Amino acid sequence: MLKIAHDQLYNHPLKENHRFPMIKYELIPEQLVFENTCSESNFFKPGIISEKNILLTHEKIYYEKLKNQQLDKKELRAIGFPMSEKLIQREKIIVQGTIESALYSIDYGVSMNIAGGTHHAFTNRAEAFCILNDQAIAANFLINNNYFKKILILDLDVHQGNGTAEIFRNNKNVYTASFHGEKNYPFRKEKSDYDYGFKDGTSDKEYLNKISYEIPKIIEVFEPDFIFYLSGVDIIENDKLGRLSVSINGCKQRDKYILNYCKLNRIPLQISMGGGYSPILKDIIEAHANTFRLAQEIYF
Repeated sequence: MLKIAHDQLYNHPLKENHRFPMIKYELIPEQLVFENTCSESNFFKPGIISEKNILLTHEKIYYEKLKNQQLDKKELRAIGFPMSEKLIQREKIIVQGTIESALYSIDYGVSMNIAGGTHHAFTNRAEAFCILNDQAIAANFLINNNYFKKILILDLDVHQGNGTAEIFRNNKNVYTASFHGEKNYPFRKEKSDYDYGFKDGTSDKEYLNKISYEIPKIIEVFEPDFIFYLSGVDIIENDKLGRLSVSINGCKQRDKYILNYCKLNRIPLQISMGGGYSPILKDIIEAHANTFRLAQEIYF
């Protein structure tokens, strides 16, 4: 069964016209149930991550400031969300959702989180809507609890996973691979184990050819036991923060390739949604929903 982490707190209240489309966390599961891709039994409500597991990844000084609402104005400005205890609770539930869904992947081959993909969160700071790095924390959890020894974090969001790269800079057990927009945020990029920057306006053929050529080489050399996949849909052509020109179908073909590859090679896979900022909300929902549809089609 496809297990999907979701909680009503994912849809955190923001001011009208905020550029982050928080409503998608309510609309995606509604769409999946409406069209019978999923039923209510596919969704589970995560718990709240323990401080111990957060501190496997994030520095204690940073987490204490976050927990006690003591971030300074510069640190708050970098996040992009108004800070509150409820927001921190939301982040802790999202991260636990990624951990719990990763554990489901051991039994079912694939699992998903409606939210997550918070790849701009560093060991000691938050950035760009990312406060706690869900897939980094989950990777450290799996390794520290002896579930797996070698983990690949495959980041196909249009923005480089700079926080993830920094967290695992000197960690030989976790391989970070980021395919992103070359001239897009962050403008000062960190060094992942593998980075590729696409030119502005990159379309379906070039994009799909590149990932289908490079990703098997990465996997064959590193030989991961487990893969975390950040399936951001901000690569689509009308995304206001994207700068690439991949179609919704091209984005779907990307996900189909990743899911088929992991299924064929029997590598457990966890998927977090990542970014999507099209001014056309239905395009965001459609692009994200395709990932869930494909998971059901390919695995179940």
